[in-house]
Amino acid sequence: MAAKTLFAKIIDGEIPGQFVYQDEHAVAIRDLNPQAPTHIFVIPRKVFDTIGASATEEEGLLGHLLRVADQVATQEGLSQGYRLVINCGAHGQQTVPHFHVHLLGGRQMSWPPG
Repeated sequence: MAAKTLFAKIIDGEIPGQFVYQDEHAVAIRDLNPQAPTHIFVIPRKVFDTIGASATEEEGLLGHLLRVADQVATQEGLSQGYRLVINCGAHGQQTVPHFHVHLLGGRQMSWPPG
């Protein structure tokens, strides 16, 4: 059995996290090392490493995560806009092997992003 991811431990209450949203499919927690004034992870409760590791039956879940991100952005007052980021694999700077979406806002974003 694979070791639990950091996000799975937070979701299961083994490690504290600052939850800003929860439902039966997803959670949203604040990043402890924010890269913007608002930096929140939107995480599925179901664990899969990357978008490439998701199955076709997760298409609805993936869409749900984007809707949750928008709902949380509204809740956080990000009416001027926000950025959603999905890092995938080592070259994409993914550091936790549990698919998640970064919600970044509260300041003007630059382009190109990286």
